[in-house]
Amino acid sequence: VQLQASGGGSVQAGDSLRLSCVLSGNTLSNYNMGWFRQAPGKERAFVAAHVTYSGDSTHFADSVKGRFAISRDDAKNTVYLQMNSLKPEDTAVYYCAADAGTGSYYDNQKFYDYWGQGTQVTVSS
Repeated sequence: VQLQASGGGSVQAGDSLRLSCVLSGNTLSNYNMGWFRQAPGKERAFVAAHVTYSGDSTHFADSVKGRFAISRDDAKNTVYLQMNSLKPEDTAVYYCAADAGTGSYYDNQKFYDYWGQGTQVTVSS
């Protein structure tokens, strides 16, 4: 399984970006999907997850609730992260990840099996 993230860039505060992550080598519907980010000098942190094991639920870090949305198109094997009202503190490398398990620990990167290469998002004030 491989994940390819794209869509990052440099924007102004208040702008929007949509990140995409294409999964290859298997079917997206077999995985719970998550987005994490790593800001300079900080550890990688949970951003959002879409859990489809025994149901369908989305989860967000408090810092992005109400501004970010996660969605998926299983036909395209793609998961998206829509980021609105971006702030300078959203600046980070964003990673998508796939979890083949139950999704119970969607905010813990240790439970994800596959990772994309990351895409840089820079938000200037």
